[in-house]
Amino acid sequence: MRHLALSALGRDRPGIVAGVTAVLVSHGVNVEDSRMAILRGEFAMVLVLGAPADLERARLEDGLERAREELGLEALTLAELSDESGSPAASGATHIVSVYGADHPGIVHAVAAALAQRGVNITDLTTRLVDEPGGQALYAMALEVALAGDDEARELEGALAEVGRAQGVEVSFRALERDAL
Repeated sequence: MRHLALSALGRDRPGIVAGVTAVLVSHGVNVEDSRMAILRGEFAMVLVLGAPADLERARLEDGLERAREELGLEALTLAELSDESGSPAASGATHIVSVYGADHPGIVHAVAAALAQRGVNITDLTTRLVDEPGGQALYAMALEVALAGDDEARELEGALAEVGRAQGVEVSFRALERDAL
């Protein structure tokens, strides 16, 4: 089994997922992990795929290119993943960071830099801009992060509070509750 990553971007419309996955299944390719969203009217998709070892990649790419053209996608990219990419459970998220405040450039960078300086891995990040009629837009960001221990969590909580003060946003930090499926 080999693993591939597929990303796609284009104006949102019905049928994109069905069109792309029809090509994948016709080549015996399985969608293992995925993230899809509509971002300001644009459809964005990232898939991690399991493919047969004998997959004819050029044929798959040809089929995906035809689908890209038919679906009117701006971009569709296929990449080979290394064997060191990790297992499905490798994310190890332990905490959630939430950020809210008036929108301005630099919020994502300030939070990400504070995490990176402390060796904290971001396992999931979502942002949303909410326009307020007649007012300033509200920026919301939610992150799942992976920390090693409780001492690291206390130090990071203080650093994130400082980021909040410097950026003029509200930052909350809490342990992730694990639910069994």
